[in-house]
Amino acid sequence: MKAVKKYILLILLGLISGIVCGLCGVAFSKAVGFVTSIRTQNDWILYLLPFGGLLSVGIYKLCRVKNIGTTNVFDCVRSEQYLPRSLAPAVFCGTCISHLFGSSSGREGAALQIGGGIADTLARVFKLDEDSRHITVMCGMAALFSAVFGTPLAAWIFVLEVILTGLCLPAAIPVLLSSVTAFIISQLLHVHAERFSIGALPQFSLAVVWKTVVIVAICIVVAFMFCKGLNLGKKFARKVFKNEFLRIAIGGALIVVLTVLIGTRDYNGGGIDVIERVFEGSVKYEAFAVKLLFTVICVSCGFKGGEIIPTLFIGATLGGTLAIILGLPTGIGAAIGIAVLFVCATKCPIATILLCCEMFGFYCIAFITPIVIISFVVARYKGLYSNNIDLINFIKEKSHKQ
Repeated sequence: MKAVKKYILLILLGLISGIVCGLCGVAFSKAVGFVTSIRTQNDWILYLLPFGGLLSVGIYKLCRVKNIGTTNVFDCVRSEQYLPRSLAPAVFCGTCISHLFGSSSGREGAALQIGGGIADTLARVFKLDEDSRHITVMCGMAALFSAVFGTPLAAWIFVLEVILTGLCLPAAIPVLLSSVTAFIISQLLHVHAERFSIGALPQFSLAVVWKTVVIVAICIVVAFMFCKGLNLGKKFARKVFKNEFLRIAIGGALIVVLTVLIGTRDYNGGGIDVIERVFEGSVKYEAFAVKLLFTVICVSCGFKGGEIIPTLFIGATLGGTLAIILGLPTGIGAAIGIAVLFVCATKCPIATILLCCEMFGFYCIAFITPIVIISFVVARYKGLYSNNIDLINFIKEKSHKQ
């Protein structure tokens, strides 16, 4: 009876987390959209990016948040580690600053941190035990991701899959409830869910198979370059520029110079508009490489936001480019690129399949599933989140224990 009462409480906490984090997700999404529109209407704001970086670091210092990222939120669920109460407002402000001034950053990574921070605070308010607190944090992460990106099933499975602890089974229903609740709230309050049209799927043939294999293989290599670049870039930036203010100012100045030299603002901000153009058939061959470089610089130097949208940008533009070269529809190539880059970066194959189904339509599941599974099995390098245990390693650990 005590266990039943505890589980009912967890379900209620899932609902509460979904409502609270859903509303915060709506506010976050609209704030990012608002500052992005300001930047796109005023090109001169980009030149203030180094000063925006200084402001971001200053806010983090003021909030006493140091060296906290998405990986730390995942660790919070696996340990007795608590998140700073000021994490959510710091990430909220830092990400808005990044998008206002033109950093090459996403928002879903930030959403995971905001959701985890809010839920961790809620858990402490309700004085929950450790297991209940961990599940509540998972609910918060899924809720914010779902509200911001509009993919409730992918958000649900992503959080369970990236955590992979013994709590995943009891957490499944509360996290799902939280994710769906936040999604419903976001749609009622008119947050745009990310959806792309890939058109009709190609008919099965050996030609389509080998062209798909080529795209998958090249995307796996580029995903490795992206993940490795972020890892080495952070280490290099921290070693060379030990002062956080100097590091982010130099990174911002470098982005300004590169943007002026390239002559386009396509690589500032998240780049959802560019992804949409790819599915409409317009793609620049060099776009994936430029976005990769911009994102590595911005993330390595300390700009906030996250890497998930840039990951999708790189996948869409690379896949679209290869599709044009190989004679496949651009939308099909972009979908393949997104699937491969996301699964290689996150190491979450089930979440990747659901993400693609929610973004492109469930009719693509038979086409996307083998691509995701093969990419996941082949790409055995570390992804964006260094401490997460993927399904293969999780199964190996369980087998050794038995």
